[in-house]
Amino acid sequence: MAQKTTLLILAAGMGSRYGGLKQMDALGPNGETIIDYSIHDAIEAGFDKIVFIIRDSFSEAFKAHFEPHYGHRAELVYVNQEINTPIEGMTDFPDREKPWGTAHAVLVAQHVVKEPFAVINADDYYGKSAFADMHLFLNERLATDLYSMMGYQLSNTLSDHGFVSRGVCEVDDDGFLLEVVERTKVQRMDGHILFESDSDQNIRLEEDAVVSMNFWGFHPNIFPELKRYFIEFANDNRDKPKAEFFIPLIVDDLIQSETIRLEVMTSKDRWYGVTYAEDKDPVMAAFEQMIADGKYPQNLWI
Repeated sequence: MAQKTTLLILAAGMGSRYGGLKQMDALGPNGETIIDYSIHDAIEAGFDKIVFIIRDSFSEAFKAHFEPHYGHRAELVYVNQEINTPIEGMTDFPDREKPWGTAHAVLVAQHVVKEPFAVINADDYYGKSAFADMHLFLNERLATDLYSMMGYQLSNTLSDHGFVSRGVCEVDDDGFLLEVVERTKVQRMDGHILFESDSDQNIRLEEDAVVSMNFWGFHPNIFPELKRYFIEFANDNRDKPKAEFFIPLIVDDLIQSETIRLEVMTSKDRWYGVTYAEDKDPVMAAFEQMIADGKYPQNLWI
């Protein structure tokens, strides 16, 4: 019998580049959001607990949308992440206007996630097979020293309307992650994929580079590590209000210290996302085509 598995959805972002709360934007024919398609695929794959990381300001809107459709199909839990959500052991937060980042978002769920879990972004479509493969990993291969990540080809993850951030991966011949480095301001320019370095130089990336789209498979023993790293990171970056505690930072440190190994699975499905408002129409068209192809029902909630 499969053990309980949680899907942790990072949905506390404010969509500054998108121009609104993209997590709740209707992209399907009946008002379905990208999150709806992710939850549908996750439950179909066997996930039975969904944890939303959200902000208090829109928690009621989330509950009103998701409870009627999924409350009878899975356990739904809501956790608020504000800019300085308290973390035990960290009592003196520096003043910030920018959220601490994705790893802080995972950390605030430490008290409600005690089982194997996957992490995804709210505004990314990952595909059916990705959830099936991740659920299988969590049930059959996950260990205290073995985590996983769903990888995608960089060229298939760009926006035509501006830059994005991507965790660029180096993978060994056995399919294990050697290193993941967060690259920001990644975009296609003059026929090449480039990212902006810390010295403001544009550096080329390979088209077929494997990138993380923030779809991870974790053992709950990651939480004490996250807490320890976060306290250190926050203290070290008191004078850097834009520094972000990304998931790849801690994953890379755990790999380099030989605390864990991380298996990289390659998705068989295409990724879609909405970073900018102009991304919306192509994603809506993609869902229309998937419905026409029989991949999803016309109404996801029936």
